[in-house]
Amino acid sequence: MTKIAFVTGASRGIGRATALAFAREGYDVAISARSIDDGSRHEHEVVAVDGTILTGSLRATAAAIEALGRKVWLVPLDLLSEDSAQQAVEQIARECGRIDVLVNNAIYQGSDLNNAFLDLNAETLDRVYRGYVLGPVTLTQGIARLMVEQGSGVIINVSSGAGEYNPPVPADKGGWGYAYGAGKAAVSRLAGIINVELGSKGLRAYTVNPGVVTTEALKATIGDQGIAALGGMAAPPEVPAEAILWLAHSDHDGRYIKRTVDTQKLALDQYLVSNWRKKS
Repeated sequence: MTKIAFVTGASRGIGRATALAFAREGYDVAISARSIDDGSRHEHEVVAVDGTILTGSLRATAAAIEALGRKVWLVPLDLLSEDSAQQAVEQIARECGRIDVLVNNAIYQGSDLNNAFLDLNAETLDRVYRGYVLGPVTLTQGIARLMVEQGSGVIINVSSGAGEYNPPVPADKGGWGYAYGAGKAAVSRLAGIINVELGSKGLRAYTVNPGVVTTEALKATIGDQGIAALGGMAAPPEVPAEAILWLAHSDHDGRYIKRTVDTQKLALDQYLVSNWRKKS
C-alpha cells in the first residue's frame, strides 16, 4: 500500500522541498497552503522588500510532484481560520482516507510578526494564537484521529530556535519579535503531548528546528542583515526536508522524540544531503 504524507505550507520553502522529498521516496502527497495559484494575494501576506509577491504556489508544487509520478491532492488551508482547518481535515478524510505522515510546517507569516515588543498590539497576538495554536491544533487533532483509527502515524512539527532561545539582536535589528517566538514556543510543545497521550496508540511525534534556512519568506521577513545576525550555518530548504523524511521512516530507538531535533546537525551526522556541507 502506498503511503501518504500531508505537508502544510507547501507552496514554497521548507514545505515545498519536504513535499518533493516524500514524493521522490514514493509517497503520494497531500499539500496545503493559502496560495493555490501563482500571484495569489492574501491579507497579512509577506512580500519581498520591493513589495512584490513571493514566488510559489500549490499548483506549481503539485506539478512537480506529478512529474515525479506521484499522486497529489491540493488542500486549501488558511490557518487563521478554524473553519478552514476543519474543512481541510474533512477533505483529507474524504479524498485520501488515511495519512501516514503529517508535517505541520505552515504558520502565520504577517508583516507584523516581528514587530518590537512595545509596538505589539492585540490584533497581532490574536492572529498568532489562531495561526500557531488554534489552527494547527484543530488540523492535528483531526489527522491524529485518522491515525489512531489506522493504528499508526507520524506527526512532525516544524518549530524554530525562536521558540526556545532569546534573539541575538533586537527585532528592529533583524532578530525575532515576541509574537513569532511565542508562536513557535507553542508549536514546540505539541509533539511531547502527542507522544505521551497517543504513543500507545501507534503515533509518534517530533519537533524539528530547521535553523537558518534561506527561504523566500525568511529573506522577506528579516532580510540579509537579519540572516547574517542569526549566525551559524544557513541551509537550503532541502536540508530540513531530508531530515524530516529520515525521521518519518523509523523511531530510531526513540532517541529523537525526547528533544527538539536540529535538522542541520542531523543532516550532517547522517550524510543526508551529499551536495551540502561535509561533516566537520
